[in-house]
Amino acid sequence: MKKKILIVGAGQAACSLAGKYRQQDSEAAITIVGEERYLPYQRPPLSKKYVTGEMSVESLFLRPEAWYQKNDISLLSGHRVVRIVRKSKQVQLDDGRVLDYDKLALTTGTRPRALPNEMGGELKGVYVVRGIDDANAFAAEIASGRRALVIGGGYIGLEAAAVLRNKGLQVRVVEMADRILQRVACAETSNYFRQLHHENGVQIDEALGVKRLVGNNGRVAGAEFSDGSAMEVDFVIVGVGVVANDDLARDAGLNVDQGILVNSFGQTNDKNIYAAGDCTRFEYLGQMVRLESVQNAVDQAESTASNMAGFATPYTPYPWFWSDQFDVKLQIAGLNQSYTDTVTRVGTKPGSLSVWYFAKERLVSVDAMNDPRTFMTAKKMFSSNQLASVEQIRDPDFDPRSVLGA
Repeated sequence: MKKKILIVGAGQAACSLAGKYRQQDSEAAITIVGEERYLPYQRPPLSKKYVTGEMSVESLFLRPEAWYQKNDISLLSGHRVVRIVRKSKQVQLDDGRVLDYDKLALTTGTRPRALPNEMGGELKGVYVVRGIDDANAFAAEIASGRRALVIGGGYIGLEAAAVLRNKGLQVRVVEMADRILQRVACAETSNYFRQLHHENGVQIDEALGVKRLVGNNGRVAGAEFSDGSAMEVDFVIVGVGVVANDDLARDAGLNVDQGILVNSFGQTNDKNIYAAGDCTRFEYLGQMVRLESVQNAVDQAESTASNMAGFATPYTPYPWFWSDQFDVKLQIAGLNQSYTDTVTRVGTKPGSLSVWYFAKERLVSVDAMNDPRTFMTAKKMFSSNQLASVEQIRDPDFDPRSVLGA
């Protein structure tokens, strides 16, 4: 009988895992179950080019429908897995159907943190942008001159602010922490993007919390802040981080801790159940991490697929990320967890800058703003383990590219 491969979740990791598994095994029965009614699609453009009308919904799709048919991959769209029964190797769907599996892969991703109802999170005109339906509702709000409040000064919030400001809206970003990007970047990178947004007319207020949103006939009309001030708004974007969708795994008795715990082969504590993508947490350089990026979703999923097919392929991540804001492309190589020092270097082009993170003098990450050459150099450093020293990077005349191939 054909081996039954069941994939729960229908995003980037699911599509990559299914495609790679089909390359490894031409006979297995592969099924993807996804809650949304759409074909698997890419999410990063949702709050940028899609909401502004620069991309159609079809252009978001990772693969056309014909690709799934050609590769004999079944799609069950618009359905949710409500229970995993490990003993019988089955899952139960929301419509009562039961599906068998030989190997199960969880690619359930993350969900945005919502504003609590007691703070006004239930009001109309308050948005998180996670799926196509969210983006469609958000897009209908975009019109020049309207007043938008963005709650959260992380990358998601700042990207949304840039899109809205480019469309002529009045935009205010409020961040409860002492500075924007505090959780994910050093002060130098925060300063760069704060200045960028100020120059483009975005109002940013740091160390300011939202006390509550005020409604009028069930729709948001204003906001009250922790310092006693208030403002009128037309709509609100909430960008205060995401939570791993690990509930299904937890209920099935799998090990979870802010994500589904997997080993270097993508395997959970059940030998027949694997996981990949944003929902997973695994060891990287001696620390447990959850990498929220397209790159990790693809690479980890493909490695996991090979392991599910019987090929021992441990996953060695080389993290990289990006963010587009106004005319600046931020590219990040590595992971800046536990950094102890930073060095800033001015690029060769106007407005280009790079920030190099070190942990006990070992290079761990690089932020490159409009500096793709430095980003590519840093990526090669990490993949080849040929790292520049802090003394070298502090020398403005040193060319980091000279480290490679030395």
